Amino acid sequence: MLRLIWILILCAGLSWATAAAAKTDPSIDVQALEARWQTYAQHALQTRPALDFPYAHCFTRAATAHELPETLLLAVARGESDFKPRARSRANAYGLMQILWPGTAKHLGLEQLSEVLDPCTNVDAGARYLKELQQRYHGNLYRTLAAYNYGPARIPVSAGRLPEGAIWYSAYIMRHLDYVLNGSSKRRSGTARQRYAGQNRLFIIHFSRPYRAAAFVDRLQPGFGDLRLDWFRLPDGGFDVVMLYADAAERSRGLQLLSRLGFG
Repeated sequence: MLRLIWILILCAGLSWATAAAAKTDPSIDVQALEARWQTYAQHALQTRPALDFPYAHCFTRAATAHELPETLLLAVARGESDFKPRARSRANAYGLMQILWPGTAKHLGLEQLSEVLDPCTNVDAGARYLKELQQRYHGNLYRTLAAYNYGPARIPVSAGRLPEGAIWYSAYIMRHLDYVLNGSSKRRSGTARQRYAGQNRLFIIHFSRPYRAAAFVDRLQPGFGDLRLDWFRLPDGGFDVVMLYADAAERSRGLQLLSRLGFG
């Protein structure tokens, strides 16, 4: 139990340090983040998802129709809704791609909320909006993703520092893109792709701030080896830390590790 308390204190300290430094020394390396998006963009259309994700036909169809990488659409959907078609945020964003109702939805030609809640229609709308933003930002995915979350009116086209929240969101989707491209660390090349639904979850802890969730995962992950810890933004604005596992043996091993840390 003492070890758990120490970890929570450490994570809280990291989160306060991050928040305090946000205006002068951001925790995210903006240049490195933008460079990662540029590198991905160079071969994005050739990338393939590591897992079989829900509503795969919707993402494949939308990616082909709008000449976007399927892996990018999957990363946005995982970060926005974790593939829950009826997800709703406090800001009235709905569905897999969290389309704002009614503003963005009607901008994209969706006149009924039932259309927004249809999985394939929602994914297609999100893809059309991403394509529109990609063209506005001349292919710069770092700014495209920032604008998807913050709105294009608040994101300059080619110069100027982005708002801290927009930088965070671009990094957040990059983290989900890493998962879409690589999946579980246990996956071997040449093996059949696992279903995403087969990646079960064990809830660990809830945070109100993303920095605390990220610090918590970074602190614990080395001790969990090939068992992956992850965190997700929830529609209510909170953040859940979970452990992903494929079978009963992995779940049991994870529970033992968590028990040693004081989670019972």
